[in-house]
Amino acid sequence: MIEALKPLVLAAVVTLILGPPVLVFLRRLKAGQTVRSDGPRSHLAKAGTPTMGGVLFLIGLTVSTLVLAPPSPLTLSTLILTWGYALIGLVDDGLKVILHRPLGLMARQKLGGQVLLGLVAGVAAMLWLGRGSVIQVPVTGWRWDLGWYYPLLAALLLVATTNAVNLTDGLDGLAAGITLWVALAYGILALTLGQGELVTFAMALAGGCLGFLVYNFHPARVFMGDTGSLALGAAIGFLAIMTRTELVLPVLGGVYVLETLSVILQVVSFRLTGRRLFRMSPLHHHFELGGWPESRVVLFFWALAIIMALAGLYLLTI
Repeated sequence: MIEALKPLVLAAVVTLILGPPVLVFLRRLKAGQTVRSDGPRSHLAKAGTPTMGGVLFLIGLTVSTLVLAPPSPLTLSTLILTWGYALIGLVDDGLKVILHRPLGLMARQKLGGQVLLGLVAGVAAMLWLGRGSVIQVPVTGWRWDLGWYYPLLAALLLVATTNAVNLTDGLDGLAAGITLWVALAYGILALTLGQGELVTFAMALAGGCLGFLVYNFHPARVFMGDTGSLALGAAIGFLAIMTRTELVLPVLGGVYVLETLSVILQVVSFRLTGRRLFRMSPLHHHFELGGWPESRVVLFFWALAIIMALAGLYLLTI
């Protein structure tokens, strides 16, 4: 177990060291965040905070994984996929904050890139990385061979997870803190399965998030942007794919699910009845507008993330 902590520590240290120069670089780029006018009023003060900070933990994750993980197709695949989704986010962030385009990438461009990468990842996992195409239903022991439909499931999982993390990234330290606990859970799971490359990757991911929180916790000095949130979602999604826990991910990452469901339910309710179920969605804004300080909301969601991660691990033991 001590060995498993090495990638966490290395990724955290690299992320911490890179923080100051990267923040200076982002400020020189004038890569400041534009805050939505329809969000909570308290967020207007965050306008101009550097974004695209996800490159911090991405570099920490990459250095730690390359240094400590056994060189293998799986090691390279996890990094390539994570950076692939990060690149989509980086282009989107760059168009918005550097070229001052209000919308960045068009929705169909962004979604199309995510789906394409998801399909490639699904095929690679099935054919080249030994994942196969069988999915397992938790608790029941049922197994179902999807055959060539598996890449579709993989793509759906990756797109859903990346966008769920993107929705969760709405408060200082929220997405990074939640992903820290989910990544730790996957590190423990991979350790029990004897998947050394995934242990290193998951723990390095947790370490990168930990180091990033030094700069991202309230009051944040940098935001991860879509660069970071899409990368985190892809990393978690691919860990689920390669540990064959696709159907357990909604429990392990239960906070992501709650955030996404709150948006869906809010839209459906308003369109059907003209009424909103929540003060504002995603769910973290509901608590904010209820009078909770931002840091209290974040800590509450972190605690919930720990509970859900433990519940997911327990589910796998039944």
